Amino acid sequence: MIEWSEDGLVLAARPHGETAAVAQLLTRTRGRHAGLVHGGQSPRHAGLLQPGNLVHATWRARLSEHLGTYALETKRSHAARFLSDADRLAALASATAVCETALPEREPHPGGYEGLLALIEGLESDHWAEAYVHWELMLLADLGFGLDLGSCAAGGANDQLAYVSPRTGRAVSLAAGEPYRDRLLALPGFLAGRGGGGPGEVAQGLRLTGFFLERHIFFPQDRGLPPARLRLAERFPLAPGDDA
Repeated sequence: MIEWSEDGLVLAARPHGETAAVAQLLTRTRGRHAGLVHGGQSPRHAGLLQPGNLVHATWRARLSEHLGTYALETKRSHAARFLSDADRLAALASATAVCETALPEREPHPGGYEGLLALIEGLESDHWAEAYVHWELMLLADLGFGLDLGSCAAGGANDQLAYVSPRTGRAVSLAAGEPYRDRLLALPGFLAGRGGGGPGEVAQGLRLTGFFLERHIFFPQDRGLPPARLRLAERFPLAPGDDA
């Protein structure tokens, strides 16, 4: 019998058979890891298996390649903190859905775990939406697809960074990018070190990170962005002319 115990963040739980559920957790050393929860569809488990909750998990299986079973104990019910805040709850649902699809199974991503935990803790701040965009940038970097937003790819002034090339993922200055602005992605000020933020810039940031998540992570899997991620973006619509 193989057994390990570790804290984990619930990413998803889906019914299995008549009473059980398969839970996907994100742990620090074992990455995204699934396991069967007996009685997982019961009311007693309903609160425990909410995406975003921090649990202590013990996983057991006869062989390492088996699905195995989870015994779970709640450590912190993050989801319950945002039940009365639809926007923050949408961000929590989006982050866990993105992790479930983007992170490879049973591959350690300690940075991904720590980043998601920090994001969840930070959802109570006033700038939670900007933090969410920063988190998606971090996730892209952790998976090997980081963007270069620190200098102009065309040699322009670095204090006037305003666009991102969809081809290279590098920043472009206002002057260098203006002739091609219809082909570039907007770089919101809060990602370029110019302060700012707010719903309009968050919308630009979500469009930017969503573009590269879709290109590098989801398109190769023959998928689009998770529905929960699309619903979050709908809460921050782009104003006319703000897309570039």
